[in-house]
Amino acid sequence: MNKSKAFTLAEVLITIGIIGIVAAMTLPGLINNNRNKALETAFKKNYSAINQALNMYYAQNGERLTYDTVGIHELKPILMKYMNVLYDCGFGYSDEDSACIPNSSDVTKISKVYKNFNGTNTIDLNPIDDGQFILNDGSLILLENARSSGGLFISVDVNGYLKNPNRLGWDLFMFQIDAKGNLLPMGAEGTRYYNKNEIYCSKDTTYTTNGSGCTIKAINEKDYFTKLR
Repeated sequence: MNKSKAFTLAEVLITIGIIGIVAAMTLPGLINNNRNKALETAFKKNYSAINQALNMYYAQNGERLTYDTVGIHELKPILMKYMNVLYDCGFGYSDEDSACIPNSSDVTKISKVYKNFNGTNTIDLNPIDDGQFILNDGSLILLENARSSGGLFISVDVNGYLKNPNRLGWDLFMFQIDAKGNLLPMGAEGTRYYNKNEIYCSKDTTYTTNGSGCTIKAINEKDYFTKLR
């Protein structure tokens, strides 16, 4: 008679242990890849939506939206008209709530908002403090409409303020409208945060503005998001 063979308890435990080790080694990478893919998809969607809004404004008004054609604090209501808005966050001061970033002089609040590209510093909120609104997909649009900051900036947190990583160049990206009404990815030549040495999108610099110039890379480099670690 043939005797059936079975694994001993020790063999089963060893096998389970090996599986656990392999899973522990591979799971973080899979989670990271899935997150980065989601960020890339949301980034492209928002880039397209902002462009479409500006083009719709042009089609309806016969002129491009530029600093010369829009007054202070007029950028937000204009964009909201052409985008799928879920919630108006106001200007982020007294009307701030849990879904909108706390634009405030209170340092304890600022420290809890966004980090720069390599996570070494909090960011400067001045370029994103002239209005906020949330889109239907949860993305958070943040605006700058002041001459002191260099013109019209449109920034987007592609997965919303309530979701990490909340870092420039990861889920928070900046754009600039130039004098002709073109939407330029921040970091492109001619934008406020352009530098040929790429100090505004660096793994090393600790500037509060590090990450501001990463938008051009997110558009042009196919492996940009896969490299985020």
